[in-house]
Amino acid sequence: MSEEPETRPEEQVPTSSIVDMMLSGGRTGCLDTESLIKETQKRIWGSLKKGYEYIYTIDESDQFLREHVSQRLHMIVVFVDLVGSTEMSLILPAEKLGIIISSFSQEMRYVIKNYGGYVLKYVGDAVIGYFVAEENPLVVSDNAVNCAKTMIDVIERGINPILSEYDYPELRVKVGMDFGENAIVRYGSDKIRSHVDILGPAVSIAAKITALARPNQILIGEDVYEKLHPSLRDLFKRAELQGHQWNYHNKETGKIYGIYALHV
Repeated sequence: MSEEPETRPEEQVPTSSIVDMMLSGGRTGCLDTESLIKETQKRIWGSLKKGYEYIYTIDESDQFLREHVSQRLHMIVVFVDLVGSTEMSLILPAEKLGIIISSFSQEMRYVIKNYGGYVLKYVGDAVIGYFVAEENPLVVSDNAVNCAKTMIDVIERGINPILSEYDYPELRVKVGMDFGENAIVRYGSDKIRSHVDILGPAVSIAAKITALARPNQILIGEDVYEKLHPSLRDLFKRAELQGHQWNYHNKETGKIYGIYALHV
């Protein structure tokens, strides 16, 4: 795996690059989408051809959460749910299924990390991530949405072409996210080993939003939508949902909480 490039002090950054950094939340030293796709293809090919296993790294999320136990932080919670995993489990040997699920989960982790987020946990065939939005929720909202777009791009142009070469089924995902204040809790007195997690409406709402998405669709709650840069907001349209599909009300306005779908 390639290391993130460092910017040398003597290098001058062009004005256009500074503007791009501002719009992307100042994420210096991160890979662009094309580079992410190339790196993904190398790792996926290695997994299928050579039995490559992803290298274990220190869990930054676990460390971050332990440092903020019993605090409340504003976050954008993102669910990435793999579509059709049940069918795959019926037709694929356990070893091949494990390679696909593991590779998918780790590649989504790379994308989330590239956009400044954390992976909270892996739940079966789903990845749950979060972006801390205490200081600049507007920029973080843009990062989270761009992260979701890149996830689908990485799957479609990075992972699936390699899977197809080996007659594996192609992957599709549902992505949902929401913004809100979450409490960080520790289940036990052991500060090092006790399980830590986040609790809050953003987690449950993001999960419910994801369940409404179509394959390879990105859905966001209105609290994320309202914080987006106009150029990103214009890519979304309010999802038309029936009452039996969605009846969650905004506690402040009393109106149905809006869900917005990406249209490109």
